[in-house]
Amino acid sequence: MSHPLKLRFFAHSWVSDWNHGNAHFLRGLVRELIRLGHEVRCYEQYGAWSLANLLREEGELAQAAVEEFWRAFPELDVRFYLNDAGFRDFAREELSGADVVVVHEWNPPEVVESIAALKRELGFRLLFHDTHHRAYSNPKEMLRLPLSQFDGVLAFGEAIRRIYQQGGFGIEKAWTFHEAADTGNFRAVEARKNTDVIWVGNWGDEERTQELQEFLIGPAAALRGHKIAVHGVRYPEEGRHQLASAGIEFRGYLPNLRAPRAYGESKVTVHVPRRQYANGLSGVPTIRVFEALACGIPLLCAPWTDTEGLFRPGEDYLCVPDGRAMAAELRRLISDAAAREQMASRGLETIQAGHTCAHRARQFQDICEELGK
Repeated sequence: MSHPLKLRFFAHSWVSDWNHGNAHFLRGLVRELIRLGHEVRCYEQYGAWSLANLLREEGELAQAAVEEFWRAFPELDVRFYLNDAGFRDFAREELSGADVVVVHEWNPPEVVESIAALKRELGFRLLFHDTHHRAYSNPKEMLRLPLSQFDGVLAFGEAIRRIYQQGGFGIEKAWTFHEAADTGNFRAVEARKNTDVIWVGNWGDEERTQELQEFLIGPAAALRGHKIAVHGVRYPEEGRHQLASAGIEFRGYLPNLRAPRAYGESKVTVHVPRRQYANGLSGVPTIRVFEALACGIPLLCAPWTDTEGLFRPGEDYLCVPDGRAMAAELRRLISDAAAREQMASRGLETIQAGHTCAHRARQFQDICEELGK
């Protein structure tokens, strides 16, 4: 870049990752932008849903997770705001002199509207960051936002980018801007293996209940005698009962910064994408794929098509067509350390070659140059 930029990022929460996987990538991205010499401020609303739920649901673990965040990201300048009548004045003062403002899709609509209304007055460039499937599954909800006032969209998959370019959102520019692994925190951890299979993910809104039953719960029942564990939140009583019936240990909330050790203590992990990312949005990998591969653990996936050629299917990870195949491949990898090591090393190689937060920070710089900033 010809000069350092003044960047401002609005996200749902920086402090909490409770049911908020977007925090994983955003934290790492901002840290890398700071390392590149840019001035970055991060904003979140007081009482954000994720942080409020973390503090309410997780007891002492919640406080530990918050403290771990601050220790891991001391360079992040996180500023809190109230979503009230005074927000417009707060935003005007904070955004004065900014070069580029990025608004993540999980922000209150009225906050998005206030920021967009200040764009012409203050002269900053404005980008919308979308890491969800609503543009595909619920476009009417997205059309409520003043997207035509944005200079462009950062879409976390090519399928999402095309929707914004072709879907009547009033967007002139859109870039495919994948999430990536924060390799400052996500790396292989050498540890004693105490778990055969681990899955880290949330139950979440009935968007993959059937898929979890076929590709996780069913195979686990077929692998009784092996240690299989699940970490996540928002599991209904019926879901926890299904896990227990299949012999799966439910371990609850896992602060994201502790995931590398959890992966290091496990032999294999699985990826069960929400059905939107396995059909209409095929090719959009979620953050767990990048993070697992960065931690050097072999990854088995429910059906998912890498339409953008980000990885080497069959080498970096293995897709299976059904639950029976999942059980068979899990059994094979659990007992074959050499096969596990080969797959893990290939996946890690691909992450390090092109899918780290440092790679995305440089891409973000290029986008800012294209915007004229």
